[in-house]
Order: sequence, then C-alpha cells, then structure tokens
Amino acid sequence: MLTGSSGAVTAERRAMSLTVFINAGPWLPVPPSGYGGIENMLVYLINELRERNHRVILATVGDSQISVEQQVFRFHQGQHRHIAAPYCDTVSIAHGHMECVLEAIRRTREIDIVHDFLEVIGPSMLTQLGVDGPPVLHTLQWNLASHQEYYRHFDGRGRVFFNGISGPQMQAASRNLRDHSLGVVHNGVDVDGLTYLAEKDDYVITLARFTHDKGQDIAARICSELDLPLQMAGTVGGIDSPDVLRRELEDPDSPFHDYKDVKYYLQAVLPYERKYSRIVWVGSVGGHEKKKFIAGARALLMPIRWEEPFGMAVIEALASGTPVVAMRRGAMPVIIKDGYNGFLADDEQEFKNCLRRVGEIDPAACRKSAEEQFSAARMATRYVKLYEQVIQRAKVAGDRRRPPANLHNVDDRA
Repeated sequence: MLTGSSGAVTAERRAMSLTVFINAGPWLPVPPSGYGGIENMLVYLINELRERNHRVILATVGDSQISVEQQVFRFHQGQHRHIAAPYCDTVSIAHGHMECVLEAIRRTREIDIVHDFLEVIGPSMLTQLGVDGPPVLHTLQWNLASHQEYYRHFDGRGRVFFNGISGPQMQAASRNLRDHSLGVVHNGVDVDGLTYLAEKDDYVITLARFTHDKGQDIAARICSELDLPLQMAGTVGGIDSPDVLRRELEDPDSPFHDYKDVKYYLQAVLPYERKYSRIVWVGSVGGHEKKKFIAGARALLMPIRWEEPFGMAVIEALASGTPVVAMRRGAMPVIIKDGYNGFLADDEQEFKNCLRRVGEIDPAACRKSAEEQFSAARMATRYVKLYEQVIQRAKVAGDRRRPPANLHNVDDRA
C-alpha cells in the first residue's frame, strides 16, 4: 500500500471528509508538556487528519493546546499524577472521563467514527452505545499479556473493533481479540518537525517513565561501568521533576511513598546518581527542549525487561538521527535494523558491547529509516483506510441487528 506520497494524500482529500471523535483519555494534555507516548502520537495523527480535511473532535483534558474542531473534557488538567494510585482512585478518574465522552457522543449526531485510546474502560463503555451509536476503532497501545480475560470474552457487537501497533504485540492476542482486530498500524512521527543533528554530543539518554520494565537501572549500571554521561528523562510515579518528588517525599503523609515506581527509582536508580555525578534524572522534557535533547544524544538506550508493544521514543530518536540500543524484545526488532539504525542485544553484556559501537551508526541512516517506515503520513493514511473499513462493517452489522421498521406498528395493532 502506498501510504506516504503526495498523490495518496491528494486522492484522499478528494474523498468524503470524515468526522472523527478521538478519545485520548484523561491522563495528559495533547500535546504533553513532557512524557506522553500516546499523546505525542496523537499530535502527529490529528495534524495529518486535519491536513486531509477530516474534522476532529478530541476528548482530552482542558489544558490541551492542539487545534481541533471541538474539544471535550471532564478534567481541566491531566490526571497522570494519579495513574499509579490505588485502583479505587484511578478507576473513578477513567470512568468520570468516559461518562463525559458518552454524553458528548450522544449529543453529536455527525460523528462518523470514534477512535479510542483509553485502555479497557474505553471499549467497555463504548459498546454500550448500541446499534445507533457511531462505530469504534480502539487502538491497542500496550502489552496484551495483561487483561487477557477481558479480551477473551469481549463482544464488540459488530461495532467495536481493534488494531494493534506491531506484529509482536499481536502475537499475545487471544483468538477472540484477533477476531475483533483489523490489522496493525505502526505509530508514526512528523519526521520534518523533529530536529536532526549529524554531529552528536557525548551523552546518552533514556526517555520513558521510570519503572522496572523500562530498565533505567540497567542503563545506569552500564553507563557507570563505561563512564558514559547518562541523562534520564521521564516521570517517576507521574511526577515530572526531581524537586517535586523531593518535596513529596519530605511529607510523611504523601501517598507517593507507597507508589511502586517511586520505590523502584529510589532503590534501583537513585543510588547510581548519588555515586556518579554524570548519571542524572533530568525530569520530564517536552517541546523544543525535548527535540534538542534527543537530537544531541549519542544514543537512546532501551534496556527493557518487557515486551514493548512499540516505542514512540525510538522512532523520534531515529527521526532525529540518533541511533538506538535496545534489548531484543517486543517490537524492537520491528523498528531497529541491527547494525543499520541501532543495535539489538540479548543480555546486559551484549548491550554494553553494542553501546561501545554506536559511533558506527550513520545518523542519516537513522533518519531515513524513520522517513521510510514510520512517518505520520503513512500512519494517517492507514488509519483512514481502517476508519472506512470499520464504518462499512458496522453498517452491515447494524442492518442485521436492527428490527424491521414496521415491527412496532404490527405489535401495536395486535
């Protein structure tokens, strides 16, 4: 399929314009001020859709700054700070957001399709709209090993469908989830909108929320052994700066003392920062600062311990001419061509050896791999095709489920 050419975009502009209701969720604004993989991807997707004359209604939080036709929100500020809180607190935020989403959908008749990104709760509540609600495409942005029971018994009623973001991710999908799925769409970035630098600084980076699965402690350990400057960007338990975290932990009653990711940072990562001055958590970075941060790095490190379903930071790094060193897990082999735009490792020792070799990678090759495979234009074209497919399938299913128009009249006569 030709997905990135100007000819394809021109043809799409001649087609019927769609009204797409995008549910980004209540966690972070679009665009995010720093951390936010899904929200960053949505910036690229929304801009591409609107460039092609599709209308976008965005369900988000009130401090989102992206231009759309309409914005819907329950919460004025992003609730990511609470995402690692106990379930009873977090679930009320997600449900409160979804109540606002359902109300907006019910009062807006011209919606052609809902594109949902809120894990589990989104598709669960959207199925309740019934046969007269708009069809739904839900993009799976997480490891499918979790929530297996939910996906195994899910019934989209012919109106709610899924797509994955990588082949390795979908290998973990249940038979029922695969039956509801319409394929894979890789995440994309606006390559031209990112800073490209061929000449690199001496530091390496991580760019992810701090958690055991992301492996920042591995990066810190390896960089301490190689005496490499390591700058780690991201959030700790939803907190975006060392100063804020320090103030929280000075309060003995702060709930952050009990957050799993905070404990991980304090016990597994912070000791390296205290011992080695060139290893530092810089907090969450965004905007122009983030572009410079990525483009100037010798390498992005992905020492992951889990089956990463994709990796927005990885393709942003490649678009910036920055090679990636990653564990050979999840979607990393889909994105990284070993020895061309980065390296893949099977253990820590191999990871260390690969890191020694990042100077062999041509930044231009990294940029080219992002342009050819992971552009925002390619992503948007594929999603528009899926929107059309979902709309058609839902129409067929609705015709089958909808009772004859005169059925109630017959019953009334009886």
